[in-house]
Amino acid sequence: MRLGRRSFALALAGLPVARLSPARAQAAPSILLDNVRFFDGRAMTSPTRLLMASGAVRILGTDAAPDGAQRVDLSDRYIIPAMIAAHSHIGHTSGATSGRQYYTRENVEAQLRRYQAFGIGAAASLGLNAPLFHELRAESRTGRLRGALLLGAGPGLGMPEGAPPAGPMNLSDDQVIRPANAAAMRQGVNDLADKGIDIVKVWIDGLGDTVPQMTPEMARAAVEAAHARGLRVAAHIHDLSQARLAVGAGVDILAHGIRDKEVDDGLLSLMRQRGTWYIPTIQIDEAEYLYADDPAITEDPFLRAALDPAMVARMRDPAWRAAQLGRAAPRRSDVRINKLNLKRIHDAGIPVAFGTDSGGTPLRVQGFAEHRELELMVEAGLTPAQALDIATAKSAQLLGLTDRGSVRDGLRADLVVLDADPTASIRNTRRIVRVYQAGQEVAGSIT
Repeated sequence: MRLGRRSFALALAGLPVARLSPARAQAAPSILLDNVRFFDGRAMTSPTRLLMASGAVRILGTDAAPDGAQRVDLSDRYIIPAMIAAHSHIGHTSGATSGRQYYTRENVEAQLRRYQAFGIGAAASLGLNAPLFHELRAESRTGRLRGALLLGAGPGLGMPEGAPPAGPMNLSDDQVIRPANAAAMRQGVNDLADKGIDIVKVWIDGLGDTVPQMTPEMARAAVEAAHARGLRVAAHIHDLSQARLAVGAGVDILAHGIRDKEVDDGLLSLMRQRGTWYIPTIQIDEAEYLYADDPAITEDPFLRAALDPAMVARMRDPAWRAAQLGRAAPRRSDVRINKLNLKRIHDAGIPVAFGTDSGGTPLRVQGFAEHRELELMVEAGLTPAQALDIATAKSAQLLGLTDRGSVRDGLRADLVVLDADPTASIRNTRRIVRVYQAGQEVAGSIT
């Protein structure tokens, strides 16, 4: 999904870009969704009728439905577009463990199907991908790989001995490219662009003397090479100083929230000026203590549907819980500051997209994490409608997915049917009745 130079300029300006879309599903019977309210980006509509035909949506209103359309009465039901996860990791975990050995076709497809069942129609895997990613990405674009649409950054690029730390993350050499100098960084970006990626991922942050931070020279080299190939750059950061380095180097997306200090007016101004996107990923830190705080959460059917039995056993283990809680204080602070910064950045008019880093570790539970992230965004001060818009239309815009992300005439019929209004309570996104992909039912109720 590369952009030409003119299209890339439009994308950086926040304008829609025409792109090749994943192949639509083979012809299926037209389905009339009757008496349904749908989210239009601002609010739920009055009851109306939607037609799904040839994989796309048409808003019928009072127009006659075509002969032969299958009618589905959705009185007291609500539709949102399938969500789009702009920061996740796929194929890196299994059960309660992680590692390169899990990057298999079967595991990637199973995780994409889980995302789909939880109402997520597309997921961008931002790094840690093995070489098989490029083949699976191509299959996903043509509809040959089941589940959510797979996008991503391939392995991503970091500094030698830098983030992400190979040992603690159980990473192999083919899961992160670690260029030694700026020339090698440019070559790494070009090699990935040749193989097929949707975005370039760089790890900017470091950990003092033990894990070196990316230099401005290396970050600029990645940006220059990516922009020359019509690709955006997403930066892994944690601290305010790292965000300044990333934005100053020209990266297009801060792929994590700023969590050590409140964002200042200078950085806000620079991000507005450069059109920098922001993905807060609040749940990444909350996941480190949420399940230890209250092991009864594992009885929640919605969470259980996303958990392997090995993870349930871990979350209930008193020794594990004590260890997690013993190091939870910094993570709680990260969540608090991340929320403050999300609200300030959103209020400043800086574009925000949706992601959780789910799948990066077993605790970042794919599917569940996305619904919990919506709740955290609302806790930060956004309205449910704003959070939903970020998780759908805004994330589609960021990833150049001009064929989805909204309920509009001609867009893909990637829809999630709920039995309660998520604009009244964001927690109602969990009340999934069924999921449609390209107009075909692909999943039902989770609980």
